[in-house]
This record gives sequence, C-alpha cells and structure tokens, in this order.
Amino acid sequence: MLSRQLIPAMLSVAIATFAASAALAQKKYDAGATDTEIKIGNLMPYSGPASSYGVVGKAEEAYFRMTNDRGGINGRKINFISYDDAYSPPKAVEQTRKLVEGDEVLLVFSPVGTPSNTAIQKYLNAKKVPQLFVASGSSKWDDPKNFPWTMGFLLNYQTEAEIYAKWLIKEKPDAKIGILYQNDDFGKEYLRGVKAGLGAKASSIIMEESYEVSEPSIDSHIIKLKAASPDVLMIFATIKFGAQAIRKAAELGWNPLKIINNGASYVSSVMKPAGFENAQGALSAAFAKDISDPQWKDDPGMKRLSEFLDKYMPGVDRTDANIIYGYGAAQTLVKVLEMCGEDLTRANVMKQAASLKDVAPDTLLPGVKINTSATSYSVISQLRMQRFKGDRWELFGDLLGKDTPSE
Repeated sequence: MLSRQLIPAMLSVAIATFAASAALAQKKYDAGATDTEIKIGNLMPYSGPASSYGVVGKAEEAYFRMTNDRGGINGRKINFISYDDAYSPPKAVEQTRKLVEGDEVLLVFSPVGTPSNTAIQKYLNAKKVPQLFVASGSSKWDDPKNFPWTMGFLLNYQTEAEIYAKWLIKEKPDAKIGILYQNDDFGKEYLRGVKAGLGAKASSIIMEESYEVSEPSIDSHIIKLKAASPDVLMIFATIKFGAQAIRKAAELGWNPLKIINNGASYVSSVMKPAGFENAQGALSAAFAKDISDPQWKDDPGMKRLSEFLDKYMPGVDRTDANIIYGYGAAQTLVKVLEMCGEDLTRANVMKQAASLKDVAPDTLLPGVKINTSATSYSVISQLRMQRFKGDRWELFGDLLGKDTPSE
C-alpha cells in the first residue's frame, strides 16, 4: 500500500506530466513551422517581361520584416524565401520544387501570374502544399473541389471583364469594340468575360488581336486595331504592354475610349510611362485605395501604410499600386497565420484561409471585405469603376461584383 506522503507526490507528477503532454499536443507542425519560425515560399517575376510586378514581392518582404520586428506570429518569426521565376512557367516549376523539397516551406504565398501558377498548381496540390493568395485573377483559383490547396486573391478576370462589358451595353450600346489581349490563359479569360458580359451583343466586337508575352513591342497590333476603326479599345495586358498600347494609340493620333484591366492600370508603371495626356478618359476598375489620392489622406489604413513605407520602404515610388497589393496580401496572410494559433499544419492554414469573415485589410476600398468558405475561395469579389483624369484615377458608381448588382 502506498504511503499517504507518496500519493500527493505521485499525483503532482501525474498532473505535471499531463499538463506538459497537453501543451505539446496543442502544437502541431508541418514542414516549415517550428516553435520559432514559419517558412513562407514565394515566386516573383523580378526579371523578364513582367518584372514591374516584382515590387509586390519587395512590399511583402518589407511587411513581414515589420511583423517580425513586432514579435512575429504568436512568437514565431517569418522566414520569407522569395525566388525569381522571370514570368516563365518552366522556371516557376523549377523554383517551386526548390521551395518545397529544398527549403521545405510551409506554404507558397502570392506567386504572380496565371501562366506560372497554372504550371505549378497540380504539383502543389499533389504535395498538399498551400498555393495561397495567388496574385492572378483566373477563375481556376476558385475551385476547392478539384484544387483544395489553391486559393487566389484578386477578383477573377472573367467577372471584371463582364463588368466592363455590361457598362458598355448600358452607356455605349452601339459601340464597335476592338480587343487587345495577351495570348495565354490570362488574356483569354478576359476575352471570355467580355463575350459573356455582352451576350447577344458580342457581335459588336469587330476585332480581336492577340500578342505574345515574348514580343518586345506590340506596336504592330495597335496599328492593326486602328485600321479596323473600333470606337472602344479594350486592353487586357500586363504592365509593360498596357503602357505601350496607350502610348502607341496616341502616336497614331487615335483616341478611342480605352478600357484597361485592373492589373495594368497602375499610375506609376503604366499611365505615367504612357503619358498622362494620352491616358485621359481611360476606364478601369479598382478594389483597393490609391495612396497618392488626396481623398485617402485622413484614412487610418492609408496612414498606417504611409508609416510603414517611411520605415520599411523609404524612397520607394508611392504611386506604384504594386505596393498596395503586396501590403494588403501580406496583411491578410498574417491574419490567417494568427488564426492558426499553435496548429501550423498545411491543412489548418487552408482551413483558416477558407474561414475569413468580413476581413478588411488597410488597402481595400470602403465596403470591400474578404469573405471565404470551404466552398468559395473567391477572396476579392467586388470593385468600383474608375476614370483617369489629370494624373490619377477617379472612382465613380457603386460597388460591383459577385455579390452586388451589375447595374
């Protein structure tokens, strides 16, 4: 029989052992996560035809540096590993394998571009590694049934293009339309969206002209489009080619109504190089604020962004909307990782990413909120139309998108 003195001692040991075991049991890790670190992988076109988007990666790196300076995520520091894929699908595959099999990251965050992400999607899903907040608006990132490990961030391109088409039906029902688009999944999705939005009026498209991302210039394509004499020129391009299209049209003395996709509407990298005088009256759409717009000078979120730039990205061109995108995406990922708590498994990362409710990063327009679920991986689902005037975009109309009327 145990002595009365021994029983309390044994009970104390048992309680301590149980408490320690419970604490250990609460911590769950996959590759890339430890008590002190979270490894996040990233692909970015720091070189190549879409190198302007490289600023997104620089903004994300700076945001994570700020997060680490503030104590990290539940005491863990972020190790952000970002590689250049040059906007090349084969290079993206190579660098993704390096991130997953070499660096053993917990997840791949914010890789840029439809072609590159298409090339790595099946691999990451087979490996059950999150391909989280893809920096592309293809609808294929919102397919949790077939690709449960892939989630986009942008409003999908088809919905954006449908909004432009419906605006044209309402405001310019008799317009003849010419379309310049990139000859890949990115450009073709915009083309499908315009046709879906126009519906029975799709015959108003009098010319579709595609270009290859490897082309140094798209001048010849603009010349062909001008010859067809459309009233409206729709430009579905990446940054470099968006600027070229606007500038070349002006050089030809051609001034149709220009509608340009959100991802190529940046003031500093598209409208300014194209020439502000050449961009007047152009239309696009936006889901995020513009830090250079005076209407946001007293906005709390933009004040936080400005303080961030002062300390972590001094000297950067603040009119570059890539900064807004990178900051907002990084802020959203930090929210997801905080929600993960001590369960830093890949499955829980996706579970939490699919459980966002009315999340509003500092960068989003008023009223635009992030809501996701296990059956809807659409992160940004609303935007507003905008018109270029002077040296900036001016918003007009109501919120439009998946959850709002298109009128």
